Amino acid sequence: MPISQDRRTLVVIALGTAQTLGWGSTYYLPAILAGPMAADFGVSTGWIYGAFSAAMLLTAFIGPGVGHRIDRFGGRNILTLSSLIFAAGLALLGAAPNLVVFVAAWLLIGFGMAIGLYEAAFATLTAIYGKSSRSAITGITLLAGFASTVCWPISALLDAEWGWRVTCFVWAGAHLLIGLPLNRLLIPRELGAHATAPAATAESVDATLFSRPMLLLAFAFAVTWITSTAMAAHLPRILEAAGATKTVAIAAAALVGPAQVAARILEHTLLQKFHPLLSARLASITHPLGVAALLLFGAPAAYLFTLLHGAGNGVMTIAKGTLPLVIFGPAGYGRRQGWLVAPARFGQAGAPFVFALLLEWYGQYVLLFTSGLCVAGFAAMLMLRTASSEAHASS
Repeated sequence: MPISQDRRTLVVIALGTAQTLGWGSTYYLPAILAGPMAADFGVSTGWIYGAFSAAMLLTAFIGPGVGHRIDRFGGRNILTLSSLIFAAGLALLGAAPNLVVFVAAWLLIGFGMAIGLYEAAFATLTAIYGKSSRSAITGITLLAGFASTVCWPISALLDAEWGWRVTCFVWAGAHLLIGLPLNRLLIPRELGAHATAPAATAESVDATLFSRPMLLLAFAFAVTWITSTAMAAHLPRILEAAGATKTVAIAAAALVGPAQVAARILEHTLLQKFHPLLSARLASITHPLGVAALLLFGAPAAYLFTLLHGAGNGVMTIAKGTLPLVIFGPAGYGRRQGWLVAPARFGQAGAPFVFALLLEWYGQYVLLFTSGLCVAGFAAMLMLRTASSEAHASS
C-alpha cells in the first residue's frame, strides 16, 4: 500500500528530529565537553578525542552490515535500537569513574552512531521510497542541520550549571523520551518493491565496489568528512586560535547549523533540477574560500568562515546520500553506502585526535591542511563526470 504524502512528511519530520538529537548529543559533544572531561580525569584533551576517535573507528567496521540489513528488512528496528544504545552509552559516559569505563562508554556510543546516524537514516528512506528518496533525504538534513546550533549552546549551558556528567545524563534521557518514540512509532514498516528485487542482491553490489565511480566517491567523501569531523570537534578552539574571543568563537560556530540549512534549502530549490554532482562540486570549494578569508583577515572573518564552511558541509551531506542513489540506483543502496563511507569513517576516526595535536602545534594554520583536503575532493568530483556517465551507461 503506497505511503501517503502526509505520512511521508511525518516520517521526514520524525527522522529529522531524531537525527538532530543523535548528532548533537554524540558527534558534536566533544567540541564543548572535551575540556571539562579532560580536567575531571586529569588528562589532556588528546585522551578525550582519542576515545571519540575509537568510537568513530568502530562505525567503519559495522556500517556495511547495517546497510545490508536495512536493505532487506527496513530501518525501523535498527533506528529504535540506536536510541536505546545512545541512552545507555551516554548514561555510562556520565557515570564513568575512570578512563577505562569512559572509553568503553564511547565505544558503545560509537556502535549507536553506526546504526543510528545519517547512513542508517538515508538507507531507511531509500528502502521505503526508492528512487524518489532524494527530497526526503534533503528534508531530514534540513532539520538535522540545526544539530550544532541547538545542541552546542544546550551542552554549554548544562555544563556551566551542573557539569559535564549531568549534561550526558540529560542527553541520555532525551534519547529515551524523544528519540525512541520517534524512531519506533513513526517510521513505517512498509518497504518499496525495489527492496526485494533481484538487483538488490549482495552480488550486484559487490560488482560495483571497486568501480571508478565508487573509488572517486569514496575518496571525495573521505576527505570532506575528515574536514567536517575536525571542524565539528575543534571549530570553537580554531576560531579562538585565529584571535576570536571565546564568546565570539561559540557564537560564530553556532552559525554552522543555519548555514547548513540555508545551503540545503538552496540545493532543494534552485539546484534540485541539476545533477547532484554540481552541488557537490560547489560545496567542495566553500571551505577553502572560508579558510582564505580567515587567514587573511583574522578574527573579523570568523563569521564568514563558519558560514562558508557550514554551507559546503550542509550540501555535501545531501550529496553523500543522493549521489550514490543517482549513480547506482536504490537497489542495494544501504550495503553499497556502508562500503562507500567506510574509508571516510576511518579518516574520521583519526581526525579529532590528529587535529587536536596539529591545533596545539600550528594553531589556526591547521586550516591549510583541511583546505588542501577539500581541494583534492573537488578534483575527484571533477573526474567523476566521466565515471558517472560510464556508470549510467552500464546500468
